[in-house]
Amino acid sequence: MDKEIILNQLRKDLESQIDLKIQESGKGFFKEKIKLYGIKTGIVVKISKEHFKTVKKQPKAFIFSLCDDLWASDYLEESIIACNWSYSLKKDFKPGDFKVFERWVNEDVNNWASCDTLCNHTVGTFLDMYPEFLSELKTWARSENRWTKRAAAVSLIIPGRNGKFLSDIIEIADILLQDPDDLVQKGYGWMLKAASQAHEQEIFDYVMSKKTVMPRTALRYAIEKMPAELKTKAMSKS
Repeated sequence: MDKEIILNQLRKDLESQIDLKIQESGKGFFKEKIKLYGIKTGIVVKISKEHFKTVKKQPKAFIFSLCDDLWASDYLEESIIACNWSYSLKKDFKPGDFKVFERWVNEDVNNWASCDTLCNHTVGTFLDMYPEFLSELKTWARSENRWTKRAAAVSLIIPGRNGKFLSDIIEIADILLQDPDDLVQKGYGWMLKAASQAHEQEIFDYVMSKKTVMPRTALRYAIEKMPAELKTKAMSKS
């Protein structure tokens, strides 16, 4: 199967759905400069699923190579398709795939939407399957790359919501605690919020122990799902 034929047809279908109004309004969701076709998310997902039918029987390495090319384009919509295709291979994930996902995080992710789509689904599912790789997230959390740091946290959103990996979540929050980047703060605050849905008291105790040094952005995210009385205590200055 020819990669260029697949990619050319995929891009032709994306280009046919460009909406200049969506393209312009979409840029407002990002602080950084971003490349957009300007297509509604639902349409991108539909195109992604339709084209995956063509490639799904190919070897995983071939599909990952297609994902590499999609990431390399820098278009948001193509990165989302790469995320969707990699996640569709979840039943075939093997330990060696971590290096592929790590490379995408370190070299290709350049906005919060791509970061969160990749990490919530592909990386989060991989960690559920191979929790021995949780230690790698602590290396990510110490990166100089803002997206790698955010990825360390948002990869644990779904496992955290399901009550898993609490000690690792706390450790990553400790590493990221005073990071000055608001997108990193929002990322680990979101991770804590997700974990609070299964471990409310533990996350509340953690927030209370750190609230004098935790940035308010992260703190607000972390307590968002908590009862009003706990929110009041967490936000109080005493």
